[in-house]
Amino acid sequence: MAIIETEATLHEAHRDNHTHRDVNGGWLRPAVFGAMDGLVSNLALMTGVAGGAVSHQTIVLSGLAGLAAGAFSMAAGEYTSVASQRELVEAELDVERRELRKHPKDEEAELAALYASRGVEPGLAREVARQLSRDPEQALEIHAREELGIDPGDLPSPAVAAVSSFGSFALGALLPVLPYLLGASSLWPAVLVALLGLFLCGAVVAKVTARSWWYSGLRQLALGGAAAGVTYALGSLFGTAVG
Repeated sequence: MAIIETEATLHEAHRDNHTHRDVNGGWLRPAVFGAMDGLVSNLALMTGVAGGAVSHQTIVLSGLAGLAAGAFSMAAGEYTSVASQRELVEAELDVERRELRKHPKDEEAELAALYASRGVEPGLAREVARQLSRDPEQALEIHAREELGIDPGDLPSPAVAAVSSFGSFALGALLPVLPYLLGASSLWPAVLVALLGLFLCGAVVAKVTARSWWYSGLRQLALGGAAAGVTYALGSLFGTAVG
């Protein structure tokens, strides 16, 4: 009994500790990076315009225009990209579906050979392939996973991708504009809020990486700050030249 309890304890310990982070990022990665993109691009746009010594109304208008243009561009690009990817996958699934219908034995042998190549005993590999091939939809799913590396039941949605990209970019791009909308009349409050947002986004990104939250946050703050500084300098240079 002691041995059984020990084995059960070890099994429970393994089960509780043998967990992994979402290496694909799930929803967190695209949402955070979308917000970060909006933050950096709109902060850089606004600092570039501010460098030209324009009125704060012009800076606000530039920020709002950058928010709208960037969010719609992200949504349209993400929709087109995901829709094209999904259409390509569906076309390949149709090819595999036709092959399973026309040449079921060849596809079954192909699956058995695949399992055998991974170390399964040949006779067992053939039997496993035979049993799995009895259901056409199950066979399609297995072939898609093994040959194409995709899950037919978990294809990305273009609409969801577009809406999430629009929302996350708009949220990030709103941060540099927000101080102006709340009554600020200078650039510095907008810069401080944006840099704080960049640090927080970088810290959140650490959840899907192996870096510490402070390192990831400071790195993103430095990159965003550098982008804002360069565009401000360019705005000052161009503003002087045009003036």
